[in-house]
Amino acid sequence: MQVKLLVKILLNLTIFGLAAYFGYEKYEAYFNNPWTRDGQVRAQVIQVSPRVSGMVTNIVVVDNQFVKKGELLFEIDPSSFEIQIAQTKAELKREQANFRGIKVEYERVKQIAKKDQGAVSQKDLTRHEANYYKSLASIDILNEKINTARLNLTFTKVYATVDGYVSNINFQIGSQAVANQPILALVDANSFWVFGYFRENMIGDVKIGDNAKITLMAYKDIPISGKVESIGWGIAPSDGNPGVNLLPSIKPVFQWIRLAQRIPVRIKLDKVPEEVELRFGLSASVMVLQHKDKKQTPKDKK
Repeated sequence: MQVKLLVKILLNLTIFGLAAYFGYEKYEAYFNNPWTRDGQVRAQVIQVSPRVSGMVTNIVVVDNQFVKKGELLFEIDPSSFEIQIAQTKAELKREQANFRGIKVEYERVKQIAKKDQGAVSQKDLTRHEANYYKSLASIDILNEKINTARLNLTFTKVYATVDGYVSNINFQIGSQAVANQPILALVDANSFWVFGYFRENMIGDVKIGDNAKITLMAYKDIPISGKVESIGWGIAPSDGNPGVNLLPSIKPVFQWIRLAQRIPVRIKLDKVPEEVELRFGLSASVMVLQHKDKKQTPKDKK
């Protein structure tokens, strides 16, 4: 009976010891390493804008679809550019025929002037020369118009520029697309990072290159590792903006409550676990893991 009691006591002590050890480790981690629960997943968001205007005739993707770089997103009616090419080609043929006549006449006048300088006035020679080069310039202009129309024709098909997720499709077939006006968003799947907003009194303990541990609210049991990539150099002021009569508007400060400002720290993510699907805006907790030689004792902190 006494042996069983002794074993039970030892087992309880072991469990208590392990709990105390892990509790101490947690205490050490949270009090010796800068951390914040104010974090957010970010990514590059590309605003996809057509480079030409026209009616949308085909939409290949749907909202939230994953697309690979180079995949077709949507198409714009190409008929206006096809007509422009055909019309410009017709003008080019007419100008080329006109040029041949001008060239023959110019060459004839030059030959006459070469044989007898008094047979052709300098004014007529200059006029024929000007017509010759003007016709040449017109041909060049028409060729460039054809090239421009052909280029615009290629722009009627809009492709994904990165691997990513289609977002916010707010148009449909028949909508009028306007050149250089965003029509949908594309979240770059290879650009995710995390912003941790640390209190200003912690920033001194954060260094570029430090390891970091990220915990997403959506995946609490799957931590993600990363590294401190950069630390913000400024934040927008909360007061001092122009108020009445263009005087600065200053908010009152309560001296007994002084809130620390939050400084953004950018965390570059290491390999993300396969079961984790990153999404722009997910909430995250971030802990910067300091090296042992960088840790300060309470005495040092004073």
